[in-house]
Amino acid sequence: MSLRLTNSANGPARDHAYKGRGAALNLEGRFEQWHRAAFDDGWQTPVDDETGISPLKTVITREIAKSIISENDSPDIPFRYSVNPYRGCEHGCIYCFARPTHAYLGLSPGLDFETRIFAKVNAPQLLRAELSKPSYRSDVISLGIITDAYQPCEREYTLTRQCLEIMSEFNQPVDLITKSSLIERDLDILVSMAKRNLVHVTLSVTTQDHHISRYLEPRTAAPARRMLTIKRLADAGIPVGINVAPVIPFLTDHELESLLETGRDMGATTAGYIMLRLPWELKTLFRNWLETHFPLKAAHVMSRVQQMRGGKDNDVDFSSRMVGQGIFAELLKQRFTKACMRLDLNNQGRRQIQRLDTSQFYVPGQPVQGALF
Repeated sequence: MSLRLTNSANGPARDHAYKGRGAALNLEGRFEQWHRAAFDDGWQTPVDDETGISPLKTVITREIAKSIISENDSPDIPFRYSVNPYRGCEHGCIYCFARPTHAYLGLSPGLDFETRIFAKVNAPQLLRAELSKPSYRSDVISLGIITDAYQPCEREYTLTRQCLEIMSEFNQPVDLITKSSLIERDLDILVSMAKRNLVHVTLSVTTQDHHISRYLEPRTAAPARRMLTIKRLADAGIPVGINVAPVIPFLTDHELESLLETGRDMGATTAGYIMLRLPWELKTLFRNWLETHFPLKAAHVMSRVQQMRGGKDNDVDFSSRMVGQGIFAELLKQRFTKACMRLDLNNQGRRQIQRLDTSQFYVPGQPVQGALF
C-alpha cells in the first residue's frame, strides 16, 4: 500500500504526483496550530494501476453564502466588483494565486483546494437581491476570479449560468475569464448580451505545450481546445481576449509571442499577461511541483523568479506584483507591448472592459426614470 501524504511544519517528508491533480502536497494553511502526519494503518485502499498511488476523489459541499458581490479596491486590478459561485477549483492549476484562500476555511491550499470544493447554491438568489438594492450602482462585474466559474462541477450545479441569466435580465455588464470550454454551453446568453454590449470574455492560456499543461493545469481544457473556444466565441460575435497567465520563466516565457499570435488568429482582439505570483503557501507548493515534474529546471526557474521579485519568491507591491521588476521583467513587458502592436491587440484588454455599457442597467419590475432634459 502506498502511504498518503506526510506533512510537517517545514514541508513534506514524502510526496507523490497524483494523477489528474496539480499539487502533490496537502500542507497545512498558515492559520493552523496543529500539524498532521500520515501513517499506514494497515487498511488497504484502491491504487491507480499506472502510478500505484491511491486516487483522490473530489468532494462538493453545498454552501449557503451570506453575500455574493465582492468589492475590490486594489489599484492594479481593473474591476470593482466580482462574483465567485464556488470556493476551491478542481482544475488544479498549481500556480493559482487563489490557493491560499482555502486556509481561511481551515483547509489546505494544496490538494484540499482542488478536491474540497464549495458550491454557493444560493448565489443566483443573492445576486438578484443585491442587484435590486437601491444602493447598488452598476459597474462591470467580473465573474470567476478567485476560482474558475466554469470548473467541472458547474455542469451539475449551473450556478454560473443562472447568474448570467440574471445579469442579462438586469442588463448588468459582465467580464468573464476562464480556462474551460464549458463556457460554450452558454453561447445563447452571451450572444444576447454581446448584442447589447454587456459582455467580454477572456480565455486564459499558459502554454501550448500539452506535456507541460497536463501537469501544470491538469483538469483544464487542453490548450488547443481553449484556442478553439476563442474562435467559437469570436465567430458568434462575442468580444473575446487572451490572457497569457501566468508567465513562468524558463518554462513558458518563450511562448509569449506565439500564444498572442495564435489567440489573435482565432479571433481574440484583446490581450494581457501576468507574471507568476507565489503568495503564502503557494511558494512551497510550486517549488515542490517543480522539483517533482521538472527537477532540472527548478533552480533556474526560482532563481529567475527571485530576480524579478526583488530577491524574494513573492512581491506584494501593487505597482509590480502582476508584472515583476528588474531587467527581465522589463524585457518581457517590451516583448508583450511590441507583439500587441504587431498583432493589433489592445494592451491587457482594459479598454474593452471599460467600454461595456453600464447605462442600460435596470431592476426588472421597477419603473425606469427618464432623463430630465
